[in-house]
Amino acid sequence: MSNGRISLTAQMTANLLSLQGTSKLLGITQEHLATGKKVNSAIDDPVAYFDSEAHYQLASDYATFKNAMSEAVQTIKSATDTIESVKEILQQMKSAVTSAKSAATQSEASDYRANYNTLRTQLNNLVGDAIYKGVNLLEDDDLAVVFNVEGDKLTVQGFCATAGNNGLSILTQGTLGTWFVTGGAPVNANLSAKITAIDDAITTLRSKAKVMATNLGIVTTRQDFTNNMIATLNTGGDNLTLADMNEEGANMLMLQTRQSMGIQSLSIASQSAQQVLQLFQ
Repeated sequence: MSNGRISLTAQMTANLLSLQGTSKLLGITQEHLATGKKVNSAIDDPVAYFDSEAHYQLASDYATFKNAMSEAVQTIKSATDTIESVKEILQQMKSAVTSAKSAATQSEASDYRANYNTLRTQLNNLVGDAIYKGVNLLEDDDLAVVFNVEGDKLTVQGFCATAGNNGLSILTQGTLGTWFVTGGAPVNANLSAKITAIDDAITTLRSKAKVMATNLGIVTTRQDFTNNMIATLNTGGDNLTLADMNEEGANMLMLQTRQSMGIQSLSIASQSAQQVLQLFQ
């Protein structure tokens, strides 16, 4: 008893199966061309997909650390730039004290003393302004720079660059009597001690600046390395997943041609079957 199913010839069945396969391949190729990737999910290629995802994730992690390193560079530069400005102020303070040693009158010495005091205040204000994102390396703050997911890091140690006892030990100007003796002459011993203290402070700043420069060099080197690693990881991920657009374009043309030929072949097979049927009419 017939079940109502239409029987196809072997040739027609083969043509239909071939067309179905071609249609599936066309869909895959179209997806590759649309996304630019030959591996769009784990179904396409589990190993390549998960390996590429691992590469991209690590590159993303490195990008986060790179941003932190960029901020660290600016924090250190803020300190080193300020150190240079502080040294300039110290030189001006030294000039004021040196001039006071040759002051002819108490009034003249008083002017140098006032200038010294103003410069000292400005020095402290300048140091206080050397803050970047809440960190001031010149006010004894430390900066931890993390380089990777393993936690490798560099700790940049700050120091106190203010003029007080806890910093550069550039004390206040003292009484006028420590600068000029009434009816006498400049207090050279006291003024010479101030000059020595200023010279020591400048030496300290030069030493600290060298350390800061070394730390800056380390961070920028790691920053360059991180940039290269990000590029390498992204390229590795792309190599596993990106499609060759020239190859995919050629595949599309070939599959479209195959599909057209398959349709023609199916049409010919159908016509042959109709001709056989006409023999029995």
